[in-house]
Amino acid sequence: MKYFSNNKEASVKHNRIKKNLNSILLFLLFAGPVVFIWFSVVIIPFLYGIGITFTDWNGLSINVNFIGVSNYIEVFTDSVFFGAFLKTVLYVIFSVIISNLTGFLLALAVTSGIKGQGLFRTGFFTPNIIGGIILGYIWNFIFSYALTGLGKSLGIDFISTSWLTDPHKALAALIIVTAWQMSGYLMVIYIAGLSSVPKELLEAASIDGASRWAVVKKVKIPLIRNSITICVFLSIIRTFMSFDVNLSLTAGGPYKSTELIAYKIYQTAFTKMDFGVGQAQAIVLFGIVTVISLAQVYFTRKGRE
Repeated sequence: MKYFSNNKEASVKHNRIKKNLNSILLFLLFAGPVVFIWFSVVIIPFLYGIGITFTDWNGLSINVNFIGVSNYIEVFTDSVFFGAFLKTVLYVIFSVIISNLTGFLLALAVTSGIKGQGLFRTGFFTPNIIGGIILGYIWNFIFSYALTGLGKSLGIDFISTSWLTDPHKALAALIIVTAWQMSGYLMVIYIAGLSSVPKELLEAASIDGASRWAVVKKVKIPLIRNSITICVFLSIIRTFMSFDVNLSLTAGGPYKSTELIAYKIYQTAFTKMDFGVGQAQAIVLFGIVTVISLAQVYFTRKGRE
């Protein structure tokens, strides 16, 4: 009896090991390539980038010296870097608010049953598929020639001169272009959230005599909080990392009044050829964005409890 019992236990153990091996093989077959690509494209370059921050590498030199945390000290004592960060914060706040508000209002409009709403959805989403570089050049022409020509012909001083040449208006122009591009993308997410609102609740609110604004405020907005969280999160990340529109629309000018933090990092690394400091700035930016994003998600979830 003891022999059969031991034999049975050994068989069960063998089957368990075989099952675990099959699970590992299936994981390697289906998820292995994705994990390999993720490590190759994201994790390894990220760790390599962290290593560069402790060196004086200029991007070309073969000789690389370890200098400790000197690059981080330079970042935290660089007033120009923090000036770019403060401009970026201002840019992010207004871009996130305007793009989310516009995207939500557009979603309300195209889910209200108006004629041709499918065509309107396509039209509103189109700016998002235009590359940032091309978009910047298009709006550069609009601000520099189209609007100025219109302002001069109509005698409107406010738009008679290009906003891109005015340090006090250039950042506003950048915010307008960003909000115009991003609103259509956020609109699609808000449409998905609004489409999931039960029609029974909307009909009940209508029967109770609720106004359209009351329905939006008391019924729709509370039920699409997940969509709002996603949109705010995505817009924060996207605006903090804004580079292509900043490059093609203003190139940080005039007088660095629109030099956002991503463009500042690019200038440090590729213009000044100081990759160590530039990479340190990128790591600091990564940490700031991570903290802000986690805080935003935490407080949003806490508000729903």
